[in-house]
Amino acid sequence: MNIDALVDNHYGFGGIMEKIAAGLNLADRDISSLTVDDLAPVDEFHTRGRESTREVAELANLRASDLVLDVGCGLGGTARHLAEQYNCKVVGIDLTDEYISVGKKLTELVGLSDRVELLQGNALDIPHEDETFDIVWTEHVQMNIADKARFYSEIARVLKPGGRLLFHDIFRGAGHAPFYPAPWAEDESISALATEAEARSTIEQVGLEVDQWLVKVQESIGFFKRVSAQIEADGPPPLGIHLLMGDNANDKLQNYVRNLSEERVSVALGIAHK
Repeated sequence: MNIDALVDNHYGFGGIMEKIAAGLNLADRDISSLTVDDLAPVDEFHTRGRESTREVAELANLRASDLVLDVGCGLGGTARHLAEQYNCKVVGIDLTDEYISVGKKLTELVGLSDRVELLQGNALDIPHEDETFDIVWTEHVQMNIADKARFYSEIARVLKPGGRLLFHDIFRGAGHAPFYPAPWAEDESISALATEAEARSTIEQVGLEVDQWLVKVQESIGFFKRVSAQIEADGPPPLGIHLLMGDNANDKLQNYVRNLSEERVSVALGIAHK
């Protein structure tokens, strides 16, 4: 089985829409009148969820006229938030078929199909012409992609001159090897962590200039501690990213926090321009 198939199997394990529908029911949300905010706890599958999405968006100075590409869009939660909040058009691509099929359904349910287009696609072969997008956005994607040069080259290729790359990613830390399973991989087979320095160097080598690079390790640890305390007090929420991580979700999250705390991995977000 090739790496793409392994990644697809890791994220698209089946039954995601049914899990979300059940969670919405438990949360007393009417599926016929959903809002983007109703879905935020489950459809922004990255560290700190909506909190970090807002931070990245603040760096971008987004305008309604911007055409945005979300590379590795997952279920499309970020794409829907950007389209609603900034009234811009967002195209999302993701390798995982199930994410795209569920994401399209969720986009229809919140009435944003006119501004959000989700496509199955490979980040190493982005299905768009050169210099198409004002902004390329990517969160927690490159840690599953070994060929960083191709990944960032494709982003640079589809950006217009002066266009901006917005990123929020997990990197290899200065400590020992990470513990698995983690949210992005059951084991090392599909984990391709680069250090922050390696990733930054590659971004610059493809013709993008980094404007801001903000390390968010302590904020991420604090977020997970708050979530853990809430779960300890109230039990798992009906909607959350645990629905996207299978039966060992708790192990994955505990290992992630330990990896962050022991400097086995790091988290950073930022902006670069072409």
